[in-house]
Amino acid sequence: MESVCLDERLAADHAARSIWNVVERLDLSRFHEPIKARGENPGRPAIDPRLLVALWLLAATEGIGRGRVVARLCRRDDAYRWLCGGVMVNYHTLNDFRVQHQAALDELFTQVLARLVQHEVISVQRVSQDGLRVRASAGSASFRREPTLREQVEKMRRHVEALKRQGQSESEDERAGEDEGRVSVRQRATRERAARERLARLEQALEELPRIQQAKAQQKNKPSRQREPRVSTTDPEARVMKMPDGGFRPAYNVQFAVDTGSRAIVGVDVTNQGNDAGLSEPMRRQVEQRTGRAVQEHLMDGGYVTLKAIDEAAGAGVTIYAPPPEPRGKKPPERPPGAPKPGDSEHVAAWRARMDSEQAQRIYLERASTSETVNADVRAWRGLDRLMVRGLNKARCVALWSVLAYNLMHFSAALLL
Repeated sequence: MESVCLDERLAADHAARSIWNVVERLDLSRFHEPIKARGENPGRPAIDPRLLVALWLLAATEGIGRGRVVARLCRRDDAYRWLCGGVMVNYHTLNDFRVQHQAALDELFTQVLARLVQHEVISVQRVSQDGLRVRASAGSASFRREPTLREQVEKMRRHVEALKRQGQSESEDERAGEDEGRVSVRQRATRERAARERLARLEQALEELPRIQQAKAQQKNKPSRQREPRVSTTDPEARVMKMPDGGFRPAYNVQFAVDTGSRAIVGVDVTNQGNDAGLSEPMRRQVEQRTGRAVQEHLMDGGYVTLKAIDEAAGAGVTIYAPPPEPRGKKPPERPPGAPKPGDSEHVAAWRARMDSEQAQRIYLERASTSETVNADVRAWRGLDRLMVRGLNKARCVALWSVLAYNLMHFSAALLL
């Protein structure tokens, strides 16, 4: 027998204390909205969303992304036990809460940024954007072409109907008292649910085919354009992307915008687009909506650069710092560095000349010291090395947890003011 005071065992500067103090100051009303009264029906009270938010923020700061692991820590680890305060939390509740509140998480992220803006921690005058390819929860062998998908859909539909008929037959036998050797009701329901979920993923994979075909039609001079499109039957929204090590695997493209002055993450999004073209302007709008401040300078690598994006940014009064893309194919005619190309607009010509100056090159170096370090932080320490969930919406939730944990750990002092 041991008499234990968890509050005394937990260090005064432990991250769990900072997380709980911040959570108590945040408005979590959006997390409370789905909770409904059961009236006279039996059931236990719902777990306070503040506890679940604090548990997942602590888990994200430690790079933990599995509900089963968090549930075990709630029974064994002093910090998690201190947060729970005797409340028992199972992994089903944790996993469901993690991915079922995208709108509430998005609002919470905006709320945290508003506090940082209020205390003048971030200004978003200059932001840096970069993408992070995160491995999806799907295998490369799960990708199928349209004929195979249609064949599997029909096969799975017949299987689901067979399970329904079998369940009805077994139910009649149970009512007649002939239940010897039959599976339990729970086993039958589990088997039928798994078959329905498998059918739903196959049907979703068929729905994704037109989107992939449209994306391929927009590609120019790429061998993959001629190949027949394939979709994963495990995670239909995942796409095969080129990873940092040069290999190609199913992944999602996680986008971050970072305030260069404070190195706080001020924008986040998850797409299944394999390249970064066209993603700069939506991210800039998101940052301005979240912070209420206008972005004046936008740093990005060459993958984001399109002539349309340069013109749109200049029209909005934003200065773009990005290297002009290297020419492909035939060697272009010699021209002075920074000189405009035939057909360049006024804004594009100004961008080329600007990026040839030493001042612009010094400013552009800030992208590596902000975006690259943030990417390394969330991948190594905030659980974004690999996604354990499937689908864009759930992937966005995971990214939001990681971003909230990053900002909280780096700016907890400002959030507690």
